[in-house]
Amino acid sequence: MNTFSHLEHKAQLLRRTVLRMCIGAGTGHVTSSFSCVELLVALYYGGILRHDPKNPGWENRDRFILSKGQASPILYAVLCDRGFFPKTWLKTFCKKNGRFGVHLQHDVPGVEVTTGSLGYGLGIGAGMALAARLNRQPFLIFVLLGDGECHEGSVWETAMFAGHQELNNLVAIVDRNWLCATDFTENCVRLNPLERKWRAFGWDVRSIDGHSFPHIFKALSGLRLRERNQPLAIIANTVKGKGIDFMENQPLWHGIAPQGKEAREALACLKKIIRTEKKGENDINYNA
Repeated sequence: MNTFSHLEHKAQLLRRTVLRMCIGAGTGHVTSSFSCVELLVALYYGGILRHDPKNPGWENRDRFILSKGQASPILYAVLCDRGFFPKTWLKTFCKKNGRFGVHLQHDVPGVEVTTGSLGYGLGIGAGMALAARLNRQPFLIFVLLGDGECHEGSVWETAMFAGHQELNNLVAIVDRNWLCATDFTENCVRLNPLERKWRAFGWDVRSIDGHSFPHIFKALSGLRLRERNQPLAIIANTVKGKGIDFMENQPLWHGIAPQGKEAREALACLKKIIRTEKKGENDINYNA
């Protein structure tokens, strides 16, 4: 539990980093980033995702694909904090001659593929998984999708393909925050029963609280020892905009960074949370 408390504190610090990046840029998908913070923290700080910041191209690294590429700020913040590139780069987010744009870019150290046009990340991940199996390579492939992204037909084409190929080295994590760009997912095109749909395509499915580290680690435990010849789909129930009261579950905050009074209020919300979290985030070495 001591480890979980440090991870929880790390998650809030990363939320603050993302918020400051987006406020400074005057744009960015804050709420989309905030719903998946704990998922990325578990992967990158919890010993799950094999990676080496000093050698981003390490052949045996696990591959992580952020298919919901609009959440690029949180991945940039994580990669920077892990030491893939200097902190000064974050200050250039969405600025002239800067290192990053709004959507994810593959030329950033630690980023596998450019994403932003939704529906392609899982297909790329499935291709990597099949190639890894054919080449007898030991790495895993993790793909984080948005639930609104699951409106794309290409997601289900890949789900059918991966199930047929029994790609048990592929893990799809659906950020189930129940919102897409302008409305709740079930008002646009109903996704439920989501778990049953993935199972119908031959996937092992686990549903979790996507903000709970105990739930996340339980769902991701023993991945390298799985005996099932099935890809794994994790439905992570989350809150879009998690941590900022007035932005949580509000569709029209999608793709908007708070400014002025609202920016100050948002920072105050996170400051209040961070103040109550256990300090000393550097006391534990989280090297994965």
